[in-house]
Amino acid sequence: MELSHHLYVLLLAGGGVLVLLTAWLPMLLRRAPLSLPILCVGAGAALFALPPLRPFAVHPLQFPVLVERLSELVVIVSLMGAGLKIDRMIGLRSWMLTWRLLGIAMPVTMVIVAGLALGLLGLSLAAALLIAAVLAPTDPVLASDVQVGGPGEGKEDEARFALTSEAGLNDGFAFPFVHLAIALSAASFGSGDLLAWFGHDLLWKTLLGAVGGYAIGRGLGYLTFHLPMRASLSRTGDGFVALAVTLLAYGVVEILGGFGFLAVFVSALALRNASRENDYHDRLHDFAEEAERLLMMLLLVLFGGIVAFGGLLAPFDASMLVFVAGVLLVARPAAGLLSLVGSKLPWREQLVISFFGIRGMGSIYYLAFALNHASFAEPQRLWAMVGGVVLASILLHGITVTPALRLLDRWQRRRGEISS
Repeated sequence: MELSHHLYVLLLAGGGVLVLLTAWLPMLLRRAPLSLPILCVGAGAALFALPPLRPFAVHPLQFPVLVERLSELVVIVSLMGAGLKIDRMIGLRSWMLTWRLLGIAMPVTMVIVAGLALGLLGLSLAAALLIAAVLAPTDPVLASDVQVGGPGEGKEDEARFALTSEAGLNDGFAFPFVHLAIALSAASFGSGDLLAWFGHDLLWKTLLGAVGGYAIGRGLGYLTFHLPMRASLSRTGDGFVALAVTLLAYGVVEILGGFGFLAVFVSALALRNASRENDYHDRLHDFAEEAERLLMMLLLVLFGGIVAFGGLLAPFDASMLVFVAGVLLVARPAAGLLSLVGSKLPWREQLVISFFGIRGMGSIYYLAFALNHASFAEPQRLWAMVGGVVLASILLHGITVTPALRLLDRWQRRRGEISS
């Protein structure tokens, strides 16, 4: 697959068009029942239909490490952006909806998805657990349309806050179960291995991710906001400091053996709380959001090409179609509604939170990570399952998010007028 100079400059020009569209389309689509991810996937399918580009639409199993690293990068950048935009101080009561979604909705979702994978698709226990862990988290990358506004904008109603904070944390909380699936795939797995997983992966690595992320965020918050003005990082006005915090938090905690995804989000929260009223947070958030959008655009264009011409969905059959519908229309909505019982949240907001459990780049990363670290039967089939869920989520949630949130905002305004 040699890249000629003519094709190279054509790709550069096409990349420029896509970057311009990435900046322009969100403004045009603000009131349309479409989303930027849908258009990126469609653009990828159209681009890779060109004969010179067709050979580059290859299955993820041909470049497994590259798929893992690219999806990893976009997820951690997205987690930083999500953390920086949250205004609410973390706490047991103020984040109660988040704890409900993490403690009830995610485990219940995993149980339902694993049951569907075992019953419908006949997967092994290890593979079913892997698919459940891969598809349980709400994606922080593709969920920007249902998240809160930027720092200090005040667009933090309960539904948007719950979805933003859940997406920030549940990637880290799903990782131990990916590790458990990897351990289960070994023939020698026993009770001692289960105890080791519980103590090391579930408890220690999660704790290290949270504590390490908080320490790094607080330390960098001091350097950014509380040093004498001549030396503080905020004086530079450079938004790419957000990328430095992202890479530092992720890299340091991963080296120490903790969960880097969790560390990035917690470090963003700690940095945000270091000086809550400082305008520099807008610069940091804007850069993180722009970087996330560019990376997302790149990966979704590639995803569109792989879906159309890379054979990603070649093993897809009727049972997988039922599985995808079960994940998106049964597992997440049922688990979300169950977790919100007794929350006193209006039923419309409960429906929004439960329905918009968007699946995306995080799922792709987790599957790539697992397949690069263990041997699972029929990896092409696993990719088809996850690819089908991600594609269906992009289409279903992308079409419904704008009208659903407009209705929710209208109802909230009406409720506010009545209460006042």
